Amino acid sequence: MVTKKEYIEYLISTPVNYTCTNLAKHLEDVSHDAVNDYLHRERLTAHNLWEQVQPLLKDSPDAYLIVDDSVQAKKHARKMDLVKRQYSGNEGGLVSGIGVVNLVHTDGEDSYPIDFRIYAKTMDGKTKNDHFRDMLLNAKHNKEIQASTVLFDSWYSSWENLKCVHRLGMVFFTTLKSNRMVSLSKEAGYIHLKEIDWTQARLQQGVSIKLKKVPFRVQLFKVVAPNGDIDWIITNSDASLTTDAVQDADAVRWQVEQLHRELKQLTGIEKCQCRKQRAQRNHIACCYQAWLAIKVKAQSLGKTRYALVNDLLYDFLRAELRDPRIPALHTA
Repeated sequence: MVTKKEYIEYLISTPVNYTCTNLAKHLEDVSHDAVNDYLHRERLTAHNLWEQVQPLLKDSPDAYLIVDDSVQAKKHARKMDLVKRQYSGNEGGLVSGIGVVNLVHTDGEDSYPIDFRIYAKTMDGKTKNDHFRDMLLNAKHNKEIQASTVLFDSWYSSWENLKCVHRLGMVFFTTLKSNRMVSLSKEAGYIHLKEIDWTQARLQQGVSIKLKKVPFRVQLFKVVAPNGDIDWIITNSDASLTTDAVQDADAVRWQVEQLHRELKQLTGIEKCQCRKQRAQRNHIACCYQAWLAIKVKAQSLGKTRYALVNDLLYDFLRAELRDPRIPALHTA
């Protein structure tokens, strides 16, 4: 029999191969079927992660919640549950994979995932925006999270989501797509973002606008990157903010990208080859707990998470160099 502890420790320790067969080879008296049965038997959820993360949070009204999704690529999957063609920012286009929507808590420096949902609309009927609202409501009402600011990108800037955040008494910072219609005044009607006259004052302090189906006004900021790229950022904050301050707040959102990258590179979240959705769900849930174990251990040792995992092979390589089990052939 395989335990959750053993499976998580395997995800942390194995450098490349994350298959059931490979784990079975490295555990005594454990078959491939036993590992496979474990992944199909368990019912792991994001609540298991929350139980471990909760004592570690530095929660306060000054903290942030970040929502973003990631696609676990399954490029060669043919008959695998949960896999569908969907857009991946990492791939820059459509890819076959399993979508996961994440809710991350950060105090501005130290971040932790506190919830995640598998995107499987054909099974549960829920869109990514449905998961956005479900996780946010759960965080505020059930987890009693104090964080008062929510960060998300244009994918989640629908009027339903903006109203949900506003009704919760929270402040949002989010981006808009460049084709979004906005209104400066009732008399002027709706125009494209690019049609706004961006005076120097508006570039520094933003401009108040109205969005369709959103019953409150928001402040719009034009943020121009050094390479000329433009981000259109809106917020419902009633504070007098500058464009620089808004840009700093929005920059915190990129902490979730670090989580996505580390889950893929350090835990093998994309590598499970099981076909059934239950096994995939359990593997993904274990990967989050593997990432958390790596983070906690790395912090205690004052190392980066990548350095900690790479060090697992350090002693092995030194031993092999001292006394190679496969020595080089003698050559002239």
